[in-house]
Amino acid sequence: MNESLFVPRAMMRALLIALTILAVVAAPGAQSASQTAGQTPTSPPKPAAESDEGFPIANETVKRACGACHKSDGKNRMSRISYRRTTPEGWQETIRRMATLNKAPIEPSDAREIVKYLSDHLGLAPEEAKPGAFEVERRLIDYQYSANTDTENVCSSCHSMGRVILQRRTEDDWNQLVAMHRGWYPLVDSQVFRRFGPPSREPGPDGRPPDNRHPMDKALAHLKSAFPLTTPEWSAWSATVRSPRIEGTWALSGDEPGEGPVYGRVIVKAGAAPDEFTTDVRYTYARSGRAVSRAGRVLIYTGYQWRGRTTIGGDDATSLREVMFVERDWQTIAGRWFAGGYDELGFDVKLTRVGRETVIAGMAPASLRKPSAAQEVQIYGENIPSTLAPADVDFGQGVTVTRVVSSTPTSATLEVAVAATAPTGARDVFIAGVVTPAAIAIYDKIDYLKVSPAWNMARVGGVVFPKMFAQFEAFGWSHGPDGKPDTKDDVNLGRVDAAWTIEEYTATFDDDDTRFVGAIDTVRGFFTPALDGPNPQRSGNRNNVGDVWVVATYKPAADAAPMRARAHLVVTVPLYMRWDFSTVSQR
Repeated sequence: MNESLFVPRAMMRALLIALTILAVVAAPGAQSASQTAGQTPTSPPKPAAESDEGFPIANETVKRACGACHKSDGKNRMSRISYRRTTPEGWQETIRRMATLNKAPIEPSDAREIVKYLSDHLGLAPEEAKPGAFEVERRLIDYQYSANTDTENVCSSCHSMGRVILQRRTEDDWNQLVAMHRGWYPLVDSQVFRRFGPPSREPGPDGRPPDNRHPMDKALAHLKSAFPLTTPEWSAWSATVRSPRIEGTWALSGDEPGEGPVYGRVIVKAGAAPDEFTTDVRYTYARSGRAVSRAGRVLIYTGYQWRGRTTIGGDDATSLREVMFVERDWQTIAGRWFAGGYDELGFDVKLTRVGRETVIAGMAPASLRKPSAAQEVQIYGENIPSTLAPADVDFGQGVTVTRVVSSTPTSATLEVAVAATAPTGARDVFIAGVVTPAAIAIYDKIDYLKVSPAWNMARVGGVVFPKMFAQFEAFGWSHGPDGKPDTKDDVNLGRVDAAWTIEEYTATFDDDDTRFVGAIDTVRGFFTPALDGPNPQRSGNRNNVGDVWVVATYKPAADAAPMRARAHLVVTVPLYMRWDFSTVSQR
């Protein structure tokens, strides 16, 4: 990290002293304001040592590295540490903060051991971690925390709610977390934590007196109730957690935006240490036929949290990070692989354990048009019979397998005919004793086009900060059996090869965003934002930010009218400050 970002120690000491003085001076006034608003001042929280909660720390490296600041009690519980549970990323982030802000002398090897121990013994149960999986999988989603609006407004003003819902703490530790925020970031009081102005006198929707507590007090009350340290889920999981037995062969199926379906194989072997594995990954892009071979290492945290990293030929420039969840039955593993420095570049992955039975990972294309006499369908999987015959495959009504062109243990090519009377819609496909639900769709024509995602965000960069890219795709849709648009039986027919342009999203007079925000690849739908910083060629010397429409145009047939669909793209400023460190998988 850039040392120029750190505050000099003398300045930090002066700042902390000043904050302490301000806190002492402001305390009576703050209490008076609370009383004026009709609030009852809360009593000081009980010290953590008086609570029966908290997990003993048995790891000597944790005690040695952290013990100078985090004291142990008679039950080997360390202050703050023993009263919190979170993900591997959460513990790593804490260690980085201790090393950078508090100058804790922690060696990298010790840090890795500490993260592993704390994640295993003070981690999250699968049921607790999955609702916040989008955070560790680095997904850009519009997440809404509907359980409590006050909590979302307070916490998401600075960082995502994913960081919050992936933590469990005691009541006292939630109090201390808020106190830490107020100490390090004093502006949060005036920005989101405290309520100012006269108290409300209007009753609430339920007729009760108005709740005039400060937003942070409302949020704290919810956090203590919704995310306590001790939960039935953790009690059950910690009793059964063990090293997963995942050595063997796994069928890979995935989907990469801009590239399409991915199918292949992952061979997992035991590594040099417990919970450590090596992987040999080979997969093919169904649309292009491009084959990829990768190799890497994996570490399993808390008995189910897969954190890995692979490269092509050991080249770091090709590195992909892997964040996945091993299911309880050790038969499936699913999550996301992404580029790390560019979290927006990645794809969904599912691994299915391969035994003796046939495993069907997927097929291409995604849909078959009716009527047709000879369309080829590619089947991907494991243990596909080399003697596969047309009678071994069943696509349902109106679809006939005329011949098996080729068949190997990992793929098969079929020739099929689709009758004009074949019902439209998604089909379950039976292959060699295995049924694959909704594996392929039957349609008579493409009725409309959709762009995915419906909205996206890119960030200018390339001079001081890295760019954030955006990928768009066009999908053909059928109205489905009812023949009506936008109903539940509409059928996704898969990706289509559209032509891409950007158009003005008019938000102001004389809008000129299309000239400055960046450019889109007319074939791939991949948007590259412009450079960051003021642009002297733009009026007012403005940055290259703005809103545009991303437009897909597609002709389903040479004599057909072109179809159009569009999505909203926001091109905004660089991510000046990151509140996370997602490098757990880098070993």
